[in-house]
Amino acid sequence: MKTKQWNLMNDKINIESAIQEAALLLKKGETVAFPTETVYGLGADATNAEAVAKIFQAKGRPQDNPLIAHVATMEQLRKLLDKLPGYVEDLISAYSPGPLTYVLPSNGTCAPNVTAGLSTVAVRIPDHPIALELLTACDVPVAAPSANLSGKPSPTTAGHVAEDLDGKIAGIIDGGPTGVGVESTVIACREDDVVILRPGGVTKEQIEKFVPVAETFEKNVDKPTAPGMKYKHYSPEVPLWLVDGDISRIQGVIDEEKSKGKTVALLARDEVLEQVRADIRLSLGSSLEDVANKLYDNLRKVKETDADVIISEVFPDSGIGQAVMNRLRKAMTTYID
Repeated sequence: MKTKQWNLMNDKINIESAIQEAALLLKKGETVAFPTETVYGLGADATNAEAVAKIFQAKGRPQDNPLIAHVATMEQLRKLLDKLPGYVEDLISAYSPGPLTYVLPSNGTCAPNVTAGLSTVAVRIPDHPIALELLTACDVPVAAPSANLSGKPSPTTAGHVAEDLDGKIAGIIDGGPTGVGVESTVIACREDDVVILRPGGVTKEQIEKFVPVAETFEKNVDKPTAPGMKYKHYSPEVPLWLVDGDISRIQGVIDEEKSKGKTVALLARDEVLEQVRADIRLSLGSSLEDVANKLYDNLRKVKETDADVIISEVFPDSGIGQAVMNRLRKAMTTYID
């Protein structure tokens, strides 16, 4: 398959025609990758089971892993649902468009392979102008997991998408690097409270301003109700070790591996990189927001080096740090404390 690419960063004049062309492909049952504020998504018409099946085929994604339906407006969102608790409208007013996904009772509009045969559907309104224009133009809900090979680091640039999926999908819209850098928060919306199924760009503390959070995200789930819950994800091509300790502990682990003849890459914030010696240094910036934004790009970059192992510091498990640590735990091969 020849993958059509639209570079909207260098060709802003023809954005409208590119969006219309991509929307037509989606309406014809094809798959198109597009930018959101979190990561790039691989989209297909969520009402068309045959189109959605192409997502699973291109990604090599397990069939029991549900997808998120993306819409442009509150009106489109309502068309997918059986009911909408009042507090969800408050959350939508505060955080949508944005990196928050709502798992709610489905009315059956989305195809069964979007919901993995469950009675609920995951839906969100992305906060990216290209995504919103595309969703408006095609006027159907668009199922869109991350546009990468299943299990690999999610894509935060169109180049990442092409690296994994060129020749396997119909199109890629290049809208430049994404913003948040990790996937959306997913919440199961119950009558009077919510459960965080996957931490992401909207934090627990932000959600609790509107509704009680009953518990944190679930683990070891056999039948996942949202993406990112069951399977190993985000893994780089080099073994990733998390080291939970101070500077001297991190340095000790690096020195031990170097003594065995290994080339060691260090994935850390700048303040740690300045104090630790390693063969390869992968900067995650200074703030936790920087870490989230730069994480996937650095996990992909490491394969361009001769590293035998990646050593990563452990980050604070609060705010967006909870999303970062969720991704790192799923990506790691070894945890050292």
